[in-house]
Amino acid sequence: MTTATLVDSNVLIDVFGGDGPWTSRSATALEAAANAGPLVINQVIYAEIAVRYEDTDELDGDLPRDVFQRESVPWSAAFLAGKAFEIYRGRGGVRRSPLPDFFIGAHAAVTGLRLLTRDASRYRSYFPTVELIAPE
Repeated sequence: MTTATLVDSNVLIDVFGGDGPWTSRSATALEAAANAGPLVINQVIYAEIAVRYEDTDELDGDLPRDVFQRESVPWSAAFLAGKAFEIYRGRGGVRRSPLPDFFIGAHAAVTGLRLLTRDASRYRSYFPTVELIAPE
């Protein structure tokens, strides 16, 4: 059985940046996730890593469609992101607009995707049903 994995932007930035302390660990975790099943990204992840590129052709070259499936963030995930953000604010969070992580975590939660990320603590706190994979 294959298992699809939503890949957080921090892992992709590690891999495509190629020279940080997490590059090797993130690349290994990404390869393992790819061996287990499809890799998935959404518009939020795409937007977060786009800042490192000059144009979409360059970005799409690093995110080929035969390797990275594109999925839209479901409306139910947007609702869940807002509710998780409400909890975050209630716990003293100071950001005034929903963080991309809330959309990413909610997407994984409502579609049953695993999530490959280096920010496991936030996702674990607000999306406890999501199976997390964290590079070690």
